[in-house]
Amino acid sequence: MSGCGSSPGAAPSTGGAARTAAGQVVGGGSGASGPDEGAAAEGGPDGAAEPSPGAGDTVRAQDALAGVLERTVPASGSGRTEVVPGAESAPRGDRLQRVRVEVEGGIGVDGHAFAAMVMTTLNDPRSWSSEGWTFARTDGDADLVVRLASPDLSERLCRPLRTRGTLSCRSSEGVILTHHRWVKGQEDYGDDLTGYRQYVVNHEVGHALGRSHTGCPEAGAPAPVMQQQTIDVDPCVPNPWVEP
Repeated sequence: MSGCGSSPGAAPSTGGAARTAAGQVVGGGSGASGPDEGAAAEGGPDGAAEPSPGAGDTVRAQDALAGVLERTVPASGSGRTEVVPGAESAPRGDRLQRVRVEVEGGIGVDGHAFAAMVMTTLNDPRSWSSEGWTFARTDGDADLVVRLASPDLSERLCRPLRTRGTLSCRSSEGVILTHHRWVKGQEDYGDDLTGYRQYVVNHEVGHALGRSHTGCPEAGAPAPVMQQQTIDVDPCVPNPWVEP
């Protein structure tokens, strides 16, 4: 992953040794985080949310929007991601990115619904379009690949960072979203699974666009989208957007 070491205005990078997982960077390169942050990513608590009692209907509606067909998270699926067929043009914008969406087989996800949520999130006015980016979907050559993968496959695609399959990352393999988090969310977001899913898409794509991490500016403020919210939101409050 090289996006974290890039300046805020840099073009997306497709290579590099350092990688970013749920806000954690290891490896060489300008701006890479030190070993303390890497250790936190590898050894920290799961931090996944469990739906609160009585939230079943809300969770089911959010899961349908995200393509989640079942809440059981298998450790592995088919072992490879497959392209979700389809293409759509980008809204107007100055900085175009072509996005290909891929989903691992055998993990219980509707790829078309997942792809729709990724693209809707990225082209929301509160997302990176607020900085002039616009995103077109393709099932061919792409500037950016977003992959949803099982814990086992996501861990392999994020190497050399050890994510234990519970952290998403931006690597030379693209934006890798772990199915574990896509289903379970993050405890600070509680039952707002949609909000967390929007966050993790925006955060990891932000690395692909050259953005590095930021911290919480003050207690009670909306957490910046490039804050490591998968690790911890406090003392800020959850926020999935670039410009909330």
